Amino acid sequence: MEMWFDHTGVDDRGVHRKRARAPTVDGALAIDLTPMLDVVMIMLIFFIVAGSFVRESTIEVERKPTASQQTNEPSENIVVQISATDEIWIKNRRVDVRSVRANISRLKAGNPKASVVIKAHNKSTVDALAAVVDSSREAGIYSISLSSGG
Repeated sequence: MEMWFDHTGVDDRGVHRKRARAPTVDGALAIDLTPMLDVVMIMLIFFIVAGSFVRESTIEVERKPTASQQTNEPSENIVVQISATDEIWIKNRRVDVRSVRANISRLKAGNPKASVVIKAHNKSTVDALAAVVDSSREAGIYSISLSSGG
């Protein structure tokens, strides 16, 4: 039985047939790789397009350059430090999260123009930062700056 179709067109069952490729010199049929290349190209395009939808959500922090010389004038800022273990420090005193607002309100009463500068350690969590920001806003200070490092 030979794999060569002798005719093209519709056979006696109504099936449309095309002529197969001619056998090669050694008698084997040649395999057409064009459909496989089409599938590979479609998959490549799919993964390129699907990869462009993956976005990482980030917060961009604008860092201001620090001055190399510090002045002897008293600072008008209320500095709140957050350690790597989420301990909150105000004026070199460890403060509980629940009393941050009261401490900031007390310092604001002494200096009404004060703004809050939060110095958060790189390994501190966002929860501690959010608690300090919320407490600052509850104390009536909306000028809040973030400094990271450590």
